[in-house]
Amino acid sequence: MPRQLWKGAIRFGLVHVPVSLYPAEERQELSFSMLDKRDMAPVGYKRYNKNTGDEVAYEDIIKGYEIEKGQFVTLEKEDFKKANVEATQTVDIVGFVGNHDIPPYFLESPYYLAPDKYGDKGYALLREVLDKQDKWAVATVVIRTRQHIAVVYARDNVLVLNTLRYQNELRPTKGLEVPADLKDAKVSANEIKMAERLIDDMTMKWNPKEFHDTYRDDLLKLIEEKAAGHTRRMPKAHAPKEADVIDFAKLLERSLSARKRGVAHAANDEQEEQSAPRRPKSAAHRKAAAPKARRKSASPRAGGSHRRAA
Repeated sequence: MPRQLWKGAIRFGLVHVPVSLYPAEERQELSFSMLDKRDMAPVGYKRYNKNTGDEVAYEDIIKGYEIEKGQFVTLEKEDFKKANVEATQTVDIVGFVGNHDIPPYFLESPYYLAPDKYGDKGYALLREVLDKQDKWAVATVVIRTRQHIAVVYARDNVLVLNTLRYQNELRPTKGLEVPADLKDAKVSANEIKMAERLIDDMTMKWNPKEFHDTYRDDLLKLIEEKAAGHTRRMPKAHAPKEADVIDFAKLLERSLSARKRGVAHAANDEQEEQSAPRRPKSAAHRKAAAPKARRKSASPRAGGSHRRAA
């Protein structure tokens, strides 16, 4: 269970629903240690006084806002809460919109809302009505020390709070060179039809379990190879050749043909597999098919070489 960020309430009209806020994201980034390549000693981050050069203990560090050059107003943890106690403890709903009204690029970070004591009835009511009417609640909320605009919506029996980017945080599109329309891009009617066919052919049901971080997997494999004393040659990157005119009609036609062949091969393979007599799997096959055990996190050596400090 993730760590609770705060306890508060969802508020809209006179309705007050006690809730707790939990982070919904879980980063799976690999952790690397900074090392001195001369002796493999860890390289640390030092907090120091820029005037004296002396190290500063964490408990002696405070936050300050520079109002003039060299002049600061300092703030303690309690000061951030005093700024607006009510705002830091409520998801204040200001209105409701259709669930397709907000462009996806406004969505920033998801959080889970769970009911607190005496909050079950109001929580379930809001969740079901939002889901039934295909609506999102637009709200303001303070998370840590920043106020966000956010949306609250129902997903898999849970209320999700998703913070949004402010309008001024999105870069304007002015200055981007894009074709005005299909005529400007010289797209033919035949290319449109084939593109539509290809998209129809590639349309699928969304299943997030089918996707995983292949770069992270390959990097872990490379780390294991280097730890075992193996080396891997740098693959050659094949850059696409530039052309003055790209024949999209041929590319689309080839893509459609390739997909048809792929579907046919998959069907033949499935038919052969069903008609072939089943054989008991070998121990090696069972081991390869079994899910990999969770690796213990270890900091890889800098520079990629597996050697100890002298």
